[in-house]
Amino acid sequence: MLVYGTEAVIPTKVEIPSLRIIHEADLDYAEWVKSHYEQLALIDGKIMNVVCHGQLYQNRMSRAFNKRVKLRQFIPGQLVLKKNFLHQDEAKGKFSPNWQGPYMVHRVLTRGVLILAEMNGEVWPKTINSDTVKHYYV
Repeated sequence: MLVYGTEAVIPTKVEIPSLRIIHEADLDYAEWVKSHYEQLALIDGKIMNVVCHGQLYQNRMSRAFNKRVKLRQFIPGQLVLKKNFLHQDEAKGKFSPNWQGPYMVHRVLTRGVLILAEMNGEVWPKTINSDTVKHYYV
């Protein structure tokens, strides 16, 4: 009785029909079931609208991102520099170089994956992403 002279109703009691809720709404059980069935039928349309808007948003965002992406292609035998990351052993402090190399591209795999080789011909066992290398011009 603390809520403006009426008794508080828990949301689950509104969703699950009880005699008190039906009596307060002045509905019989059949009308209550019909109204909830109509609300459930509208949910599918709302879900489809949300999915369509989400797909449109993702397409807009990917188009905006892909405008700024520059395609970089590598061919076997090309010289590249590999980026030094802070968590690797090669990076030893603030004044260490940011790029390491030059290396030679041994193989180009799908989706921008490269296999590098050192200048003496020794092939690296690990693959490397093409985002972490750049062209080396002699």
